[in-house]
Order: sequence, then C-alpha cells, then structure tokens
Amino acid sequence: MTDWTWDYNPSAEYVTGGLPPGVVAEVERLTAEPAALGHDAVKVGRPLDREGGLREFDLLGGRGFISFLAVPRHECVYICNVTWYG
Repeated sequence: MTDWTWDYNPSAEYVTGGLPPGVVAEVERLTAEPAALGHDAVKVGRPLDREGGLREFDLLGGRGFISFLAVPRHECVYICNVTWYG
C-alpha cells in the first residue's frame, strides 16, 4: 500500500457534472486502483507504449473512458476528464 491519493482536477463538479451517480462511483473506484500502485501509476492504462502524461481507462465496458494524470511529485492521481457515451 502506498501513501498516494487521488483527486479531481480542476474540481469534482467540473469533471463529473451531469453524470449519473453510478458512473461517478465507478470513476472513483477505478481511480483508487492506480493510486494504490503508487509510482507505477504512470505506467497503467493507455497509451501502452510509453509512461507518464495523460493516461486513459475504459469505463463500464467501453461506454466511456477516464483521463487521468499520475503526478509522482504530488503522490496523487488526478482525474482530469470523464467521457461518457451512456
């Protein structure tokens, strides 16, 4: 277990505004996983061929995706965008 956390960037209202509560819960659950990895969070998700930068996870069977940024200096995974096709 690591001391890493996760947060919304710029804010929860901006990133998840208008999304169904179940989708928000799944976004938060999925984001806790790379935060638990600590520094290795820069390697998970897409793109597969490099580490660092903006990463993505599929959401609810491909009905959307989460864009996040793992920042080792802050020991935090920031949710930057949620795209929902629902």
